Amino acid sequence: MICPRCDSDTAHKLVDAPVNKAWEVFLCDTCFYSWRSTDPKELSDPKTYSKKFKIDVANIPKLAVIPPIPPLEKK
Repeated sequence: MICPRCDSDTAHKLVDAPVNKAWEVFLCDTCFYSWRSTDPKELSDPKTYSKKFKIDVANIPKLAVIPPIPPLEKK
């Protein structure tokens, strides 16, 4: 399965809805993007996912893992 955000082929179904399989959740093991089967195509289809939100796999190791915390202000 192709990830809508990074276009890698490491996406897979993570879980089904507990009742009547009303939805499924998918997860990409490369960029950790997740989406539901009930999400609109703009969020779930690699062909229609907005290009401005796409991630280049080569840049993933350069991304900050945790946002920096600014120093506390003295009162």
